[in-house]
Amino acid sequence: MFSGKTEELIRRLKRAKIAQQRVEIFKPLTDTRYDEVKVVSHDANSILSTPINHSGQLLKLSEGVEVVGIDEAQFFDDDLPGHCTALANKGVRVIVAGLDMDYLGRPFGPMPNLLAISEYITKVHAICPHCGNLASHSYRLSKEGTRVVLGEKNHYEPRCRSCYQMGNILDLKTK
Repeated sequence: MFSGKTEELIRRLKRAKIAQQRVEIFKPLTDTRYDEVKVVSHDANSILSTPINHSGQLLKLSEGVEVVGIDEAQFFDDDLPGHCTALANKGVRVIVAGLDMDYLGRPFGPMPNLLAISEYITKVHAICPHCGNLASHSYRLSKEGTRVVLGEKNHYEPRCRSCYQMGNILDLKTK
């Protein structure tokens, strides 16, 4: 979280539009944090998208498109990698943004399979606010026990491995 994933996705898709390529952007229907329809970065940069509830909709809604962007891929179903492969096999450039791990440090949704089949991977990192190192983990500040809690700075904080582990140790001591 807070690493610039969505910002980078938006940047790449806007460049494709400048190049006069036909672009379509998708996001999960459940992602309503900033806007119902737009993909919005934490810096308030945005681009119009099509919210969908299942990755099976990608093929039908991408007909005649040259570039497909997908935000918050971790929230999609496990069929997403197969649909991305089908699009790529048709010559569509597919650009996907998402978290690779959940707040427990476990692989998140379809992301491990997407990473395995991707031709190019750009991994971006936030900065740990505790020590200034690169942050590779999302530390949950709130106490909800469910895997998915939509939120931002009120629920999550980027942390390096060391500060993430330290927070988890402190959490166990206070329970």
